[in-house]
Amino acid sequence: MKLLANELSMGMKFLLLGLLFLVTTPMLQAETFMQSRPVWPAFEGWHPNPDGTFNLMFGYMNENWEQQPFVEIGDNNFFSPGEPDQGQPTNFFPRRNRFTFEVSVPADWGDRELVWTLNVNGVETKAYGTLKPDYLVDNMVIASETGSLGIGVSSPESRANIPPVLTIQGDEVRTAKVGGAITLVVQLEDDGLPRTRISSTRSESDLLRGMFRAPQKPTVNKINALYMSWNVYRGEGGVTFDPPQTKVWEDTRVSANSPWGSLWLPPEIPDDGMVEVTATFNELGTYVLWVRADDGGLYDDGYITVNVSE
Repeated sequence: MKLLANELSMGMKFLLLGLLFLVTTPMLQAETFMQSRPVWPAFEGWHPNPDGTFNLMFGYMNENWEQQPFVEIGDNNFFSPGEPDQGQPTNFFPRRNRFTFEVSVPADWGDRELVWTLNVNGVETKAYGTLKPDYLVDNMVIASETGSLGIGVSSPESRANIPPVLTIQGDEVRTAKVGGAITLVVQLEDDGLPRTRISSTRSESDLLRGMFRAPQKPTVNKINALYMSWNVYRGEGGVTFDPPQTKVWEDTRVSANSPWGSLWLPPEIPDDGMVEVTATFNELGTYVLWVRADDGGLYDDGYITVNVSE
């Protein structure tokens, strides 16, 4: 009888586990979206410029994990008041993308709002840029918001950090052929802060520890290390970069090629700081390529335009 009771008890446990799986699986699927979800523009804050003007800083949250919408400048992607094109992207990477671009406004902007409107997958969303004091951003805010620092945490090292500097070698406007590759060369300069506490290689034991390490922060956690990444900022066709580029969006999955993934390894930077990447274009069109240099805490951006013909 005791054996029978134990068997029934085990059977009930498996039955309950099965029911739990059936109940929770649709919930998990409903909360993790691959496509067909909206993109939410985000106002990140503002900072003053030496000439008395101000820059409003924007990013976005793409609810999709896979779909990367292309939204051309126009009725579904515009700013108001003023010019609808304020340098915003037309290509939207998955999930959270912070401090993607900035819009300059004049010194007498006052209490006006600059509104970025998106309509993706049939859902209209807006972000409102303002010079309200609560939205003032400095380097510590950027480092904290992107995950380089914890909440309310700083150090002499982090406060001394200045952004890396990238210099694109060659022309700002270039030409390419469909299926042909062009070489992109960028010189990187950095102050070595924040200090990188991870190498470009890891032992098997380090990888195993990283796979099972519990999150260390209640906010998104980013590995501090210098890297550079090319991406398509505007342009509807596909572009292949070689070597594959580090993700600039917050992909927190363990093995993602992303500084927000716990097993990410920073790429090796040549001693002279000259980093070469090739880009191959799959379709005709005009593309804006965006390169970001990031030391974990702060960043620098650059852009080139490529006209692709047959």
